[in-house]
Amino acid sequence: MKEEIEKKLENLPDKPGIYLFYSGDELIYVGKASSLNKRVKSYFQRKDKQDKTAREVFRPIEEMIEQVDSIDFKETDSALEAIILEAEYIKKHQPKYNVLGKDNKSWNYIAITAHEYPSVTTIRQHQYKNMEPKEREQKFEEVFGPYPKLNTKATLKILRKLFNYSTCQTKKDRPEDKPCLYYQMGKCLGVCTEEISPSEYRKKVIKPLKKFLSGEKDKLIDQLKEKMERASENKEYEEAARIRDQIESLNHIHDVALLNKSFVEDALSINKLDISRIEGYDISNLGKSGIVGSLVVFKDNEPQKSEYRKFKIKEVEGQSDVDSLQEVISRRAKYFDRKESDFAKEDPDLIVVDGGKAQVNAAREVLEQK
Repeated sequence: MKEEIEKKLENLPDKPGIYLFYSGDELIYVGKASSLNKRVKSYFQRKDKQDKTAREVFRPIEEMIEQVDSIDFKETDSALEAIILEAEYIKKHQPKYNVLGKDNKSWNYIAITAHEYPSVTTIRQHQYKNMEPKEREQKFEEVFGPYPKLNTKATLKILRKLFNYSTCQTKKDRPEDKPCLYYQMGKCLGVCTEEISPSEYRKKVIKPLKKFLSGEKDKLIDQLKEKMERASENKEYEEAARIRDQIESLNHIHDVALLNKSFVEDALSINKLDISRIEGYDISNLGKSGIVGSLVVFKDNEPQKSEYRKFKIKEVEGQSDVDSLQEVISRRAKYFDRKESDFAKEDPDLIVVDGGKAQVNAAREVLEQK
């Protein structure tokens, strides 16, 4: 390992941010991390003890690391800001190892809708690319991203808390003459009651939100402080208090929920392997009721519940979980490449089994025979 890299690794903070890998002057990869110290060091740890399958999975990363001459990093105040900054760097510099994964269906845009009172939504990159320009213009005012492996539900929840964007209907469109639940909780500025005009809504909600998603949080906070002072001078104390609370929220973003999904980074994140369909298998020993196998399916990070299956074990005598797992996977594998089957119209890109080394070896033995 180069001496310059070793010194850099010693000074990595245990904080969120993005890390930058360079080959000469070329930025070849940018990634995000909840802990820069742990994440970046993990790339340079020896993997001598990995089995053959693990070495195959991590080979793309090892090939990339061999080209790295220097590393850099940029701290952020939160995981959410690391996600935004990573996307900005990918868009601006197009690092070659990030671009390898850009066709992956787990990339998402954050979109501002084209409504009188705009809201915020997410859209998968491949869906957005397949839209006609006119349809994009009709549906979206502006899009940000794309963001790799974005936890869409958690991200929208955080953005709503920070900016109180509207998810409700205006008064004239509501079936009941009642304010929405968020209004009653103090989290809606009054779109549903028409207490705020479209122009005021854009000024107080959409404009700050766009600035935040553009990676300009510090500028946004400075502007909000000026607005808070003006509101206070004009004796608009309720508005001043609202802005004060927003500044506090922006300075202390609570985004732990993002860490579960958006920060799962491995060899697959630089995608020489494009994982779309994942099948998970488990064996349950029900005692006198027998042994049952189960299959769960995820595609493009979403559960496919209509394809979940239970398997009654037919051939195994006794209560061997390992033999039962082999039977289940063998029965499933009979349908590989048979796209006309109702059982499974697609083959898995990745199979996950519940258990230890014995279960993994048992599954591998079956699959190697197919």
